[in-house]
Amino acid sequence: MMALDICAAGCVTPIGASLAETAASARARLANLRDGPWQDRQGEPHVVGRVPDTVLPGLDESLLAERIAGREAVMLRMGHVALAEALESLPDGVEVPLLLGLPEHHAMRPIDPAGFLRRLRRQSGAPIDLARSVAVPRGRAAGLMALCQAGERIASGAVEFVLVGGIDSFIEPYLLDTLEAGQRIRNSVNADGFSPAEGAAFLLLGSPARRRAPPLATLAGCATGYEPGHLHADAPYLGEGLAAAVGGLLAETPPASPIACTYASFNGERYWAREFAVARVRNAAHFADAMQMEHPAECCGDLGAAHGPLLACLAAHGLAGGYRPGPCLVYASSDKGDRAVALLEAPPR
Repeated sequence: MMALDICAAGCVTPIGASLAETAASARARLANLRDGPWQDRQGEPHVVGRVPDTVLPGLDESLLAERIAGREAVMLRMGHVALAEALESLPDGVEVPLLLGLPEHHAMRPIDPAGFLRRLRRQSGAPIDLARSVAVPRGRAAGLMALCQAGERIASGAVEFVLVGGIDSFIEPYLLDTLEAGQRIRNSVNADGFSPAEGAAFLLLGSPARRRAPPLATLAGCATGYEPGHLHADAPYLGEGLAAAVGGLLAETPPASPIACTYASFNGERYWAREFAVARVRNAAHFADAMQMEHPAECCGDLGAAHGPLLACLAAHGLAGGYRPGPCLVYASSDKGDRAVALLEAPPR
């Protein structure tokens, strides 16, 4: 794919109401994982990462009569905040297609992707080109998978900008109970689990040939993969999906210098750490010996479908601010096998 400008980015997370706040908290290792309103099967509160209600706008009046489920309402409100930040620099009068990642784990009322896109436009007032927008319920990797599609759309000349992002929330009683039953949630009797959280993150991508302002970072390339031995499969886990995606990316877009920093979707479950170990060993020549490893889930929890885009936002912010070395690898893995990786470089000076 052609290199793309990351023109702008925005997010809202348990550790920040903007990208700058979230990046500062993650950099300082400030966590915001607290007792939630629901108890686990030991009678103890679930420890979760919640976005404070005080930083979110109310639900749009036109949506109140639709009896939207609580989880979806929170997701729309979080999307509103993150979209406003990501689109601050979008020229007036421009509609932008949105490629959106949504939850792969469903509550009792699954989210309709097309309906969610329509409601997100109404809630946020963002100039989303609905006819060219797509939402897919594929979890953590979905947003990074969309980067490849964004590159194809911009390279074709059909659009000047593409918006890529993800929104999710694990904080819903039915979903929490389902995940706990599967021994996925970290608690007093399970150390091999994750902290459920919520958030939204977006990146505005454009062509360097039509650059209007200095970008945050350059998206040099991206790739996708699939893990047959995923968490819900009977096949043996070998770590092939992520290793193949990383290898394919680095073969097609070899970095000028070894990768100095990696943003990973580790969430506290040992499965994911083993996966990256396989990918790094198989592609060892492309990684610096003293590579920095960043996994912000330790501060904000697992943001589900928002996690991949959040990692790319943080990497771009770090490269633009000069406090993270480049090139930077970003990757995210979904529970049901999807894998996606991206290579980010410092912006041109």
